[in-house]
Amino acid sequence: MAAYLAPREAGRKDDMADDIADAIKTMGHVAEYWMADPQRTVEAQTRLMGGYLSVWANTMKRLAGEEVAPVVAPDPRDARFKDAGWSESPIFDALKQAYLVTSKWAEDMVEEAEGLQPHTKHKAEFLVRQLANAISPSNFVVTNPEVIRETLSSSGENLVKGMQHLTEDLIAGKGTLKIRQTDMSAFEVGRNLATTPGKVVYENELMQLIQYAPATGQVKKTPVLIVPPWINKFYILDLTPEKSMIRWLVDQGVTVFTISWVNPDARLAAKGFDDYMRDGIMAALDQVAIASGERRVHTVGYCVGGTLLAVTLAYMAATGDDRIASSTFLTTQIDFTHAGDLKVFVDEEQLAVLERKMKQMGYLEGSKMASAFNMLRSNDLIWPYVVNNYMKGKAPFPFDLLYWNADSTRMPAANHSYYLRNCYLTNNIARGLADLSGVRIDMTKVQVPVYSLATREDHIAPPNSVFIGANMLSGPVRYVLAGSGHIAGVVNPPAKMKYQYWADGPVGPSFEAWLDGAREHKGSWWPDWMQWFSALHPDEVQARAVGGGRLQPIEDAPGRYVKQRS
Repeated sequence: MAAYLAPREAGRKDDMADDIADAIKTMGHVAEYWMADPQRTVEAQTRLMGGYLSVWANTMKRLAGEEVAPVVAPDPRDARFKDAGWSESPIFDALKQAYLVTSKWAEDMVEEAEGLQPHTKHKAEFLVRQLANAISPSNFVVTNPEVIRETLSSSGENLVKGMQHLTEDLIAGKGTLKIRQTDMSAFEVGRNLATTPGKVVYENELMQLIQYAPATGQVKKTPVLIVPPWINKFYILDLTPEKSMIRWLVDQGVTVFTISWVNPDARLAAKGFDDYMRDGIMAALDQVAIASGERRVHTVGYCVGGTLLAVTLAYMAATGDDRIASSTFLTTQIDFTHAGDLKVFVDEEQLAVLERKMKQMGYLEGSKMASAFNMLRSNDLIWPYVVNNYMKGKAPFPFDLLYWNADSTRMPAANHSYYLRNCYLTNNIARGLADLSGVRIDMTKVQVPVYSLATREDHIAPPNSVFIGANMLSGPVRYVLAGSGHIAGVVNPPAKMKYQYWADGPVGPSFEAWLDGAREHKGSWWPDWMQWFSALHPDEVQARAVGGGRLQPIEDAPGRYVKQRS
């Protein structure tokens, strides 16, 4: 309690009031539909009570020794109820089924509510899912059989350790709960993460440019520039050596450059999308040409870095700049019509509140975006850690990917506002109605060869959304669908032989038709990309020294910018 109250006693205000008010307003629209008609109200209540009575009747039969089928069973993939105690005990089984009946009923109430605006309905579905996940009996000490066993066997030591973990996380979050998803002491950027040898060869106030040292005697003549998302740090593509895509590319004889975005503060509040294009991608292209001696460059953009790259391609097409030879988009959206659950956070009212807060600070705090991403998969990224850390009293397992996930970055106010408004709110970039540096952006003018990768279980860039955006482009596009999600589907080294990918579906406007006709391949998509990439420009040259003798290295990779913490 002291850890929670300390910053508030110092004058810090909580900023949840607007979010709570918006949630109440949204759910009020659903309640209004069911309560406006007395018959509908009775129908909703009867349906819920009928479910409870069925669970009660089944429980009585089980207590009498009868074998009965459950009224409702959890999804076999639902890890919350895998412990045997949930099924062996009639009481805990009843708790579980009553919860499942309630959550299904609440979801149905939203689904069947008529007359709601699509965005309001989407928000209500998301809020109900978050509430249902939060009130699961697995999240409370006295209703979780596994936690009860742990408490009895350790004489409550697990709860004592859990409170210690809770206090530490509140202190780390400066009064806001910052749930640890991994052992943060097990990793360090530059020590066992982001260790591919290289040098920072250029920097400005928005980014550092890293060139990696060659690992082969011969290299591909045309270099590659990676544009990572500024919402996260670039080393998702350079985790531990065995997972590093950057190291793998270097080992394949590719000259690799990557942008490492700064973790901005209030001084960069006015930096917009055009600044990230001009002082990010365009500045990097200039320096790559100097260091490599090659005018043309292949580019790779990940997530929002890919969106920025796509917009830059349209800008370059409109201005006659042909320095980019090809582009690879990793889980990148260009059209945001079907952009998934992140759209629930974007409407005019919520944006007005967010922009007011960003104007006060000059940026969006990285923890806000991290929380939004965690909520997309709260049963994987929030509640299991609440149970493990605070109830079982256990430390989370060391996991490099989750360390990266917790290493959040801030977003400049101007840049983030442009992105949310022109992508998620109005979809102006896809509609050809957005301007950048005085140039109207028309994605249909992009004619360079493109490799577009989506991932099948992506909650951030759904595969259908990625497919629609890729089909807007006028050049040759190879669309590939990888197994798993937004991160694991991309960071999938061939040696692991995990997951699969689909390719070569029929060209056309329908993602479903493409998927039906696509061929499945086991393992990583990386070799498929290498084959596509090598066919574009197969020429090789002697390996290049970092900087090419023309750029003086500033410091060793991964550089200073990536180590700046929020």
